[in-house]
Amino acid sequence: DISTGKITDYIKFDTGNLCMVTGGRNLGRVGLVTNRERHPGSFDIVHVKDAAGHSFATRLSNIFIIGKGNKPWVSLPKGKGILLSIAEERDKRLAAKAATAGV
Repeated sequence: DISTGKITDYIKFDTGNLCMVTGGRNLGRVGLVTNRERHPGSFDIVHVKDAAGHSFATRLSNIFIIGKGNKPWVSLPKGKGILLSIAEERDKRLAAKAATAGV
């Protein structure tokens, strides 16, 4: 609660929770935590699976939990944190351009 400064609830870092990547090559991606590899003396690795079914891994320090299960507690950006391939991005841009040209 912002007005009182009190913590009303929190989310534990567990597998199956929704997370957002806050650094590295996968910056801005959103997905479910599927696995956590512990490497003593080195960086812990977290495996994440996004809504499109793509799996990727990143360091634990780059992960921020944003929801319990697959329900986010915060509002997501317009792309819902899904990384599109270059071809998918091009097709989406061309479809939007054709839709505006046809109107």
